[in-house]
Amino acid sequence: MSSPIFGFNSSRKTIVEEVVERVTSGTKDPLHALNDAAYHETRRLQKSGGSELAEWRHLAGHLGRMSVPELREKLREYAERYAWDVAGNFDPRVYKFASRAMAPLLGALMAPLSVVKNLPGSFDLTALDGRILVHGPREHIRKLGDIGTVVYVPTHLSNLDSVVFGFALERAGLSPATYGAGKNLFTNPVLSYFMSNLGAYRVDRRLRHALYKHVLKAYSCVLIEHGYHSLFFPGGTRSRSGAVERRLKLGLAGTGLEAFVRTTLRGQTQRVFFVPATINYLLTLEAETLIDDFLQEEGKARYLIEDDESTRVGRVAAFMQKLLGLDAACVIRFSRPLDCFGNFVDDEGNSHDPRGRVVDPVSYVRGRDGTPVLDTVRDAEYTRELGERIVESFARDTVVMPTHIVAACAFERLRRGAGTADLFAVLRHRDDVAVLRAELAEDVEIMLGKLRELEEKGQVHLAPTLKGKHPERVVDDALRAFSGYHTQEVLAPRGNELVLHDTRLLLYYQNRLVAHGLGFDPHAARGRA
Repeated sequence: MSSPIFGFNSSRKTIVEEVVERVTSGTKDPLHALNDAAYHETRRLQKSGGSELAEWRHLAGHLGRMSVPELREKLREYAERYAWDVAGNFDPRVYKFASRAMAPLLGALMAPLSVVKNLPGSFDLTALDGRILVHGPREHIRKLGDIGTVVYVPTHLSNLDSVVFGFALERAGLSPATYGAGKNLFTNPVLSYFMSNLGAYRVDRRLRHALYKHVLKAYSCVLIEHGYHSLFFPGGTRSRSGAVERRLKLGLAGTGLEAFVRTTLRGQTQRVFFVPATINYLLTLEAETLIDDFLQEEGKARYLIEDDESTRVGRVAAFMQKLLGLDAACVIRFSRPLDCFGNFVDDEGNSHDPRGRVVDPVSYVRGRDGTPVLDTVRDAEYTRELGERIVESFARDTVVMPTHIVAACAFERLRRGAGTADLFAVLRHRDDVAVLRAELAEDVEIMLGKLRELEEKGQVHLAPTLKGKHPERVVDDALRAFSGYHTQEVLAPRGNELVLHDTRLLLYYQNRLVAHGLGFDPHAARGRA
């Protein structure tokens, strides 16, 4: 597999130097930049103290007496410190090893019982092909990777996403990509070893000042200019609600357009292609924690997280016991590639406008005199429009799982039983509502019909396990998944009925259908109230 990232280490010093030079020369007011950094860092470090706090206090006290050259040199010093701290590393030997080790790692996470039973087979990547499926225009993306730089922008549900997406790239025959990872993850020695050697660059989310953000964006931009394929999660963080992202944070995504403009200005245009993708899980590892975070933020004082310390050990033991019986599934679906302006791109890298006409992407960045120009205001608008196309791709290429359908049908029964559209009032009806299995299956059949209509229109995808399956079997599949994974029962069997027990998780999984108008949308309900 040929990819620029395999020679990254030999270019690392040059990349860092380019980042430092760009940040230093691009900062118009070094006094303001350093003062802003000193202010934020002093506030951050006040509780911990130490030499770092003393350093920033000393700087803050001397900034007013420093000459412009001294300020510029101090700015360069900090930019270089941050750039080296951010910079990743890539070891082809570790990549080769990780490609082999990924199968047992993901196998243990996605279906641990089968890994225990078949240890030799677990070290074969093909052993995961039935559990983690990769769909979409893979050959198209491969061709674009030979023409320019590919920037992957997937949905984000779990801390497993980076690992799972790396597996998807491997199985699709696509080159590995660089990506930013929270610096806190590097404290884990095992994760740190792999991430530090597989192109991940460190993002310290504690640092809020403009200088650090400038370094991060410059690093990302320079990587793309040099042809290193990249991965960003445009949602910014994991989806707490479980819903498909509809609002994006496009700061790093904007570096793709900036890289395109900068290389064009140099007369060496580097084509940049964005590939949206959806990561779709039958079950989400952190669903309970995520939905609690979401509800606490939404409801403030109206929602209290229950945490019985006396039962914590028992809950962990129950979780592990259920996990051993899990046979889960995941589908990664790549969307049609886009250029930096949201136009679809063909196999040869040609951009096509909404009317299907071939357009020259360079024409979008020409100024009044007809020559390319870097215009941050204009480019921010282009990036916003790109974000809209990415959101459309997310909805169109969402893969609906049995757990999503059954949760949506059960939650609608819960809402009707509660007799209110108020989300927090509905959630309090834990164990108060039961539904006959047969009636739930009828609801599932109706939901499947609606989803198939949407699929025929190209607006969503059904998981392969749902093709031609009777609604009773869909209910059974969801029940097996729920009962074999979460610490509490989501739907508790009681004779021919199912008691709606964990209302939070019903909300979490049904939220995956909200973007398609098929799940309960608490925001829409609140707007009607």
